[in-house]
Amino acid sequence: MIKELTTKLRSGDRQTLAKCITLAESHLLENQQTIHQLLQEVLPSTGKSVRIGITGAPGVGKSTFIDAFGCFLTSRGKKVAVLTIDPSSPITKGSILGDKTRMEKLSKNPAAFIRPSPSKSFPGGISHATRESILLCEAAGFEIIIVETVGVGQSEFSVKDMTDCFLLLMLAGAGDELQGIKKGIMEMADLIAITKTDGDNVKKAQQACTEYQHALHLIRPNDKGWEPKVITCSAVEEYGLDTCWDLISKFITHSKESGTFDSTRGEQKILWLNNQLNAELRKQFTHQDVFDKKWKEAEDRIKKNEWTVFDGVRYLIS
Repeated sequence: MIKELTTKLRSGDRQTLAKCITLAESHLLENQQTIHQLLQEVLPSTGKSVRIGITGAPGVGKSTFIDAFGCFLTSRGKKVAVLTIDPSSPITKGSILGDKTRMEKLSKNPAAFIRPSPSKSFPGGISHATRESILLCEAAGFEIIIVETVGVGQSEFSVKDMTDCFLLLMLAGAGDELQGIKKGIMEMADLIAITKTDGDNVKKAQQACTEYQHALHLIRPNDKGWEPKVITCSAVEEYGLDTCWDLISKFITHSKESGTFDSTRGEQKILWLNNQLNAELRKQFTHQDVFDKKWKEAEDRIKKNEWTVFDGVRYLIS
């Protein structure tokens, strides 16, 4: 099975790619073992793409932007894979997975692949298998991997720890100009794009562009030789897409020439190692026969205010 999956994946077979991502997202031990073996086989074929993380608040037009931007890239001969993360309900755990329907043009493009995935309440605006999905898309021959986060606030920057360039989409006149001056997600961005620069919104977008650029001077030190840029764009009018790609390309070139590209990717792998180790240790710990009994006792004592949370942790690991 592994050999067949490897051959089809490397040939760029879309159905196989989708199946492999499904395996990566599964929590079944058998599927996890399969995907781990597969990743080991295709590892030499990974790491050659440009990975772009895109985030922004709801309503900023992430899907619409990616639809236009992806078509722009494919028109220049690039193979583009888009991994979209959809928020999951904390009650039902379900996700609508509707991002693909908002990328009507790109979803029909033979040079593009779009995969919506549920966040399943995984922190940071990504899913638990986003890293694996990136490697699988690279093994299938995609040159540009775009990861669109859930985008629910200013904490959606885990995607920066798995991509080469972090693009933040912002709206003009939405009250974010003052927020932008605060340290937060803007501090993480390599490039900021003011979306919906069309119609009556052009003047406001240009003004916001100037304000954000000034804010970046205050909160983002130019310690790596790259000063983050702020641009305006419109997915509807396909304005600014070429500028966006040109700046991303320049940032990637700068990163490679300065040596930060390889060092950052190395650091990202070690972060993944740490995260995976923590997950495995917790899994093994909670699977112990005596754990359920100890957990219930800790819960009961904490609820009765007999123990602090720290007392409970010490008891559980003792």
